[in-house]
This record gives sequence, structure tokens and C-alpha cells, in this order.
Amino acid sequence: MINKEQPLLMNQSKKGRKAINLPKSGVPESKLPDSKFLRKEIQLPEVAQLDLIRYFTNLSSLNFSIDTNFYPLGSCTMKYNPKINEQIAAIDGFASSHPNQSDDNIQGNLEIMYDLQNELGEITGLPAVSLAPLAGAQGEYAGLLIAREYHSQNNQEHKNIALIPDSAHGTNPASASMAGLEAVTIKTTKEGDIDLEDLKNKVNENVAVLMLTLPSTLGLFEPNILEITKVIHDNGGLVYADGANLNALLGITKFGELGIDICHSNLHKTFSTPHGGGGPGSGPVMVAKFLEKYLPYPHIKKDGNKFRNYKPEYSIGRLNGFYGSFGILVRAYAYIRSLGAEGLKEISENAIINANYIQERLKDHYELTSSRRCMHETVLSASRQKEDGVKAIDIAKKLLDEGFHAPTMYFPLIVEEALMIEPTESESKETIDKFIKSMIKISELSKSNPKEIINAPIFLPVERLDEAKAARNPVLAWEKK
Repeated sequence: MINKEQPLLMNQSKKGRKAINLPKSGVPESKLPDSKFLRKEIQLPEVAQLDLIRYFTNLSSLNFSIDTNFYPLGSCTMKYNPKINEQIAAIDGFASSHPNQSDDNIQGNLEIMYDLQNELGEITGLPAVSLAPLAGAQGEYAGLLIAREYHSQNNQEHKNIALIPDSAHGTNPASASMAGLEAVTIKTTKEGDIDLEDLKNKVNENVAVLMLTLPSTLGLFEPNILEITKVIHDNGGLVYADGANLNALLGITKFGELGIDICHSNLHKTFSTPHGGGGPGSGPVMVAKFLEKYLPYPHIKKDGNKFRNYKPEYSIGRLNGFYGSFGILVRAYAYIRSLGAEGLKEISENAIINANYIQERLKDHYELTSSRRCMHETVLSASRQKEDGVKAIDIAKKLLDEGFHAPTMYFPLIVEEALMIEPTESESKETIDKFIKSMIKISELSKSNPKEIINAPIFLPVERLDEAKAARNPVLAWEKK
């Protein structure tokens, strides 16, 4: 049994204790730098090895991860990562390769990335692919730079507007601004669909690109997608789709068939690679064939029997030093190849079924944002519970006590007390039923005993924090008491 509160390692420190004994150095001693560059005192714990091992082992057991618990984090897609992918990425020829090796020396690596480019192109219907972006936001940014460069090369520098729905992810207007585009907001309906009339009123010759999230941030497929893309194309603009999460589309539809010109996808979401701690990540950008010459570099092509890095004719340039986390690309490749076309489609089907099952079971307990069938995620509102003094954040905290990670809260911003839930395709019906049972229990407690929810969590090592105080006055260093 782990104590609820573990003493910090510094509090276990006893002068003179050691966790290791180093052998005498076999190289000459070198002088330390000028003392003015050295810290006067460094506080490091002095503990025995056993105490050190126990401390970090017990600490690691407190981690909340997809390998230990259900993670219904909407939009961010925390799903199971098959261990075989880890084993393949760890193959010495992959794990030990260096980006400064010559193309001739890493043909196997380049072949995998070339094949992955083609696979992502086939999946999205946008055949020209760059694996250069290191994350979703960078892939999104790359897509907008491509759109801007395309218009520039066609002597259309006046096209400087990015149309963005009011339900969009916050990175959309930020990326547009960084790409030198003016963000103009498009209204959405109550269910998160683009308001066609507002779109038509705001489309003009200065529109460079429309940014879409498909499915929308409300977890719904845009019913007017073909008309929307036609409106933009008729006015000489391009259509970008946020494909960060493709879990509802694999094998069912392709962006390219919907009139979309550019998209990105997060390999660390849809294609089951590690996702946590802010990285590692990968956000490849996919474009229609006529935009291939604008892709960032390095880009991979096949030259006879050889695979080469090359720079497209009008490339937007280099986004980073190399390919970032090559291991992520290997994992995604292994995932796609192991599942095949039928397996990928099954992923989407199961993800959609699971999300709709949750929505149907909880519709009498929480407000729905839409009566339509959702896609891979459903957005509920805790507005009903708010009337009893219980907010979305309180529900999220109580779920931690129930053994579940919290869903995404307060997003999208157009939904009051939003709870975005994505079960993914990985979870069993039994796990989902347990989650549903806890959600119903919390809804009933909001009426009978709201304090139990408002005071949660009470069973975790850290109980309810004063979040405002923690944000404004964080404790960032150990101090001896």
C-alpha cells in the first residue's frame, strides 16, 4: 500500500549517504571553470540506493497512463499503443541511425518514410506528403505557408484572408497570423456546422484559404462539405482541413474526395504512437498533387532503385533540422502495415460505435450539443449540473476519484460547460460501461450530494487544489523547513 503522501527525496536526505560508488578516474583531472560561473551551493539529496529505488518506483506507480486506466480525452485521442510498434522502432538499424548519415547509408530508413508518405497520401486522398512537420500545430502552419506560397507564385499576393469557424481549435487563428494571413471568423450553427450564408457573405477575391476541422470540434461530420469546398474554389481559394484526428474517417472517406486541398494529421493520435508530456510528436502535411512543389523539405522521392531527400521546386523551406522523432514514423508505418485497409476501416467503425454508445447512454443525464449521430467523439454539456452548483471541472475531478482520466473540458468554447469525450476504438464495452456508470452516478450526486463532487478528488495523493493560488504562486523549488 502506497502512502497517500510520500516524503520528497530531499526530505529523506542524510549527509554522507550514497546511492553509488564511482571507481577512481583513469583520466587526468581538469580544472573547473572560473568560480564565478559555478553555483555556490547545489542542493542534492544524499540517500542510499534502496531508498532511491523505492522513491522513484513508488512515484512511477502514481502515473496515470493509457496502460493503466481509461483515458476519454476528447480531441487528443489517448489510445493504446501496440507494443510490437515499440519493438520495431527499437530495431538497431532504426534506433541507432543518425540524420547526418548520407542517403546511401540509410536507404532502409528512407524507404520506410517514402512508403509512409504514400500510405498517408492514399488514406487522405491527398497524394503529395511531407513528413517534415514535428507536430500538429507545425503541420497546420506548414499547410497555410503552402497556401500562401501557391497564391504568391500565381501572382495573387492580395489573397491574405483565412476563414476560420468560431468552433475551431485555438491554433487555427494563431497559425494563420504566423503565416501572414488575416483571420476572419465564420459563424457556426448550434450543432457546430458552418453557417453557409455567413460563409457566402464573407468569401471574396482576397480569401486565400478556409480552415476546417473535419469532423468538427463538436464531433460531427459537416453535412454541407461539398457545397462549402465548391464555394471556396469558385472564388479562387484553397481548403485546408485539420486532420489531426482521423479516427472517424479511416477507410470511410478521403479528404481529397471532398474537395479539400491541404491537411495535416497527428501520427501520435490516429496512428497510435506515444503521446504525452508534450511530445514526441509528428504532424505530416498532405496536399493535392498540384501543390506538391510547395512542400517543405527534406522530402523523399524514389530515383530508380534509390531513395533520396530532395527540395521541391517552390518549397516553403525547412521547418526544422531533420525529421524529428524518426521512431514515431516507424511506429506509424508498423501500425498501418499491420492493420491494412480493412483494419484501418474497422478502427473508425469501432471508434464511432463507442462514441455513439456513450452519447446514447448519457443523453438523459447530460445535455447533448446535438441529437445527430456523432463521429469518434461526443460533446456533452454539464449545464444541467451547473444549476445544482456542479461545474464541468468538478465532474472531471470526481472522475479521477472514480479511476478515470478526465475528458477534455470547456472545449469547444461555443458549448457551455463542455465535456468532450472520446472513447477511441481501443476500449472494451465493459470498460466503457464502467465509465458510463460513473458518469450517471456523478449526475445523480449533483442533485443529492453536490459537495461530494465539488470537494473531489479525495482519494488521490493530491487532493483538491486552490487552482488560482497554484497558478499564481507555484512552488518551483524545494526549501528546507
